[in-house]
Amino acid sequence: MQAKLIEIQHQATEDLKKAQSVEKAEQIRVKYLGRKGLVNELIGKIPTLPLDQRASFGQLANKVKNELQQSFSEAIQQLSAVKTESFEEEFFDISLPGIRPPYGHKHPIVQTIDEIKEIFSKLGFAVAYGPEVETEYYNFEALNIPPDHPSRDDFDTFYLDDDVLLRSQTSTVQIHIMQKQSPPIRIIAPGKVFRPDTIDARHSSMFHQIEGLMVDEGVSFSDLKSVLTIFAMAFFGKDIKMRFRPSFFPFTEPSAEVDISCSICGGKGCSVCKGSGWVEILGAGMVDPNVFKAVGYDSEKYTGFAFGMGVERIAMLKHGIDDIRLFFENDLRFLSQF
Repeated sequence: MQAKLIEIQHQATEDLKKAQSVEKAEQIRVKYLGRKGLVNELIGKIPTLPLDQRASFGQLANKVKNELQQSFSEAIQQLSAVKTESFEEEFFDISLPGIRPPYGHKHPIVQTIDEIKEIFSKLGFAVAYGPEVETEYYNFEALNIPPDHPSRDDFDTFYLDDDVLLRSQTSTVQIHIMQKQSPPIRIIAPGKVFRPDTIDARHSSMFHQIEGLMVDEGVSFSDLKSVLTIFAMAFFGKDIKMRFRPSFFPFTEPSAEVDISCSICGGKGCSVCKGSGWVEILGAGMVDPNVFKAVGYDSEKYTGFAFGMGVERIAMLKHGIDDIRLFFENDLRFLSQF
């Protein structure tokens, strides 16, 4: 067993010479000097030796164990010093420039909202916000939408309870504002809206909308056309053309759909405008007297106009984007372009 012990000491010394790291030296130490290591394994067999050999073998075992412990201690200390020097040489050269972390930026939808807000702020419009969870009164009744209107069905609105829902339009904000203050009023209301639409290239169950409202004495349809024309030219460019088509909305009368000449093809006709040269950007009209009645305004004294636009649609037209889902997939290859 003494020969075996000397052989283990020799092998441990050779293995230690090959160690290139503190971690490797520690693994070798455990192999030979660990609680279940080769040296302790032999020491554990001392009771099996003849009585006259036990003392001499025990003395040799302690000597070998102490020598190996000293060797491992010195080797680990040397390897640690080498690692520290290498680390300092590689990472602590203060003359080298640092690594600048990547910076994020505003989402294209937020950029579009900010640009729209800036345009309307120059026209004297304040920004107003309202709750995303509404009651039927604010989402429908106060906006002159009758109980049998299709938009009030379960498959067109996210109901949370019998009378509580996720708002389907930011027009609800105009009711909150008119209840709190008297004319004159000039606001835009950006925010999320929710509709149970099938998600495809043109539709999403959550999207962003901006509602506009102006109420005062003597407000006319020509004021509405002027404001929207200024907005369209400021946002899409001075060469843009506009047209107003008669339409119907329960909360405005008269009502109109507003189109602009296609910003993609310049009005010549393409897949985006379906060859017509025109694309719809928003709905608008004069506030219905029943809406004024719901908030306690005198419709004989005050008039006003309202409009609503989908932010995603506006952004898609401006940047030539053909799929609304790109805004919500968090793909940096797409988002980093804006």
